[in-house]
Amino acid sequence: MVIPIKDERDNLRRLHDALSAALDPLLGIAGPTGLSDYEVIIIDDGSVDDSFAVLQELARTDHRMKVVSLRRNYGQTPALRAGIDWSTGDVIVTMDGDMQNDPSDIPMLLEKLGEGHDAVFGLRAKRQDGLFVRKLPSFAGNWLIRKVTGVAIKDMGCTLRAMRRELAEALPLYGEMHRFVPVLARMQGARVAQVPVNHHPRIAGVTKYTLSKSVRVLLDLITVKFLHSYVTRPMHALGLPGLVAMATGFLCLLGTIWMKYGSSHPVFLTGNPLLHLGIMLEMVGVQFLSMGLLGELMARTYFESQGKSAYDVRATLNLTETSQRHAA
Repeated sequence: MVIPIKDERDNLRRLHDALSAALDPLLGIAGPTGLSDYEVIIIDDGSVDDSFAVLQELARTDHRMKVVSLRRNYGQTPALRAGIDWSTGDVIVTMDGDMQNDPSDIPMLLEKLGEGHDAVFGLRAKRQDGLFVRKLPSFAGNWLIRKVTGVAIKDMGCTLRAMRRELAEALPLYGEMHRFVPVLARMQGARVAQVPVNHHPRIAGVTKYTLSKSVRVLLDLITVKFLHSYVTRPMHALGLPGLVAMATGFLCLLGTIWMKYGSSHPVFLTGNPLLHLGIMLEMVGVQFLSMGLLGELMARTYFESQGKSAYDVRATLNLTETSQRHAA
């Protein structure tokens, strides 16, 4: 379990009890929901209430309760990254610490994961949040993300998720990319599924969500779309607009010449707005193409200098590490 929290003092004991009630019965049983052991990694993301004191008390009484306290508030994505880095389990389940997610849904996620999926995401079918501040912006954001990225997950913002460790470690989590974990998982070639989960109203603490975060989603979506589709071929993203701008500018210049020499009512070149538009479009096109070339150079530097590959291998048959070195 990886659970980032901030100022959730009044929810932590209830969270601990609910997790114990959901996970303890799974210890030692057979099947995909059975556990040999589990750990709960709580990441205290710069809480200013007494959350850390409560966590210290819980950690003293339960050896499975482990705490990572960050020096300040870094945000949910770095906190999630810290939890994954400090965890040891083969399967990582994430959730919020505000008790709106229901730990009793965890066995269902594990069972679905056992069907061969790399990640299983929760879908808050009956979401217990405000309509105008939370539900409508979330609905619009999810629709836009699906349309732009092509990832069919309906609820990108549900933090109740189960992932295999190798996938969780491979996710490029930085900035505020926690909202795009399903998209990042599909970028890694993961087999994903979504199942309906319970969602409860918040009864203690204060939500950290604001409408300004919905605006930031649009900016992050541009980054995700570029990473998802064009990170290895930036010229395809920038070159096409550049060619269109240059072609349009060329047509404007042809129109300017015709209006000067082919029209029955000649127009002076210097006073024709098409001339200025054509010159501007040609310059814009050259800039787009130049940025595309720079992007190609940066992409190659990124992959080659760090020894990164432009592809990920799921599995191999009858191949050894020696074969991999020869392929490299």
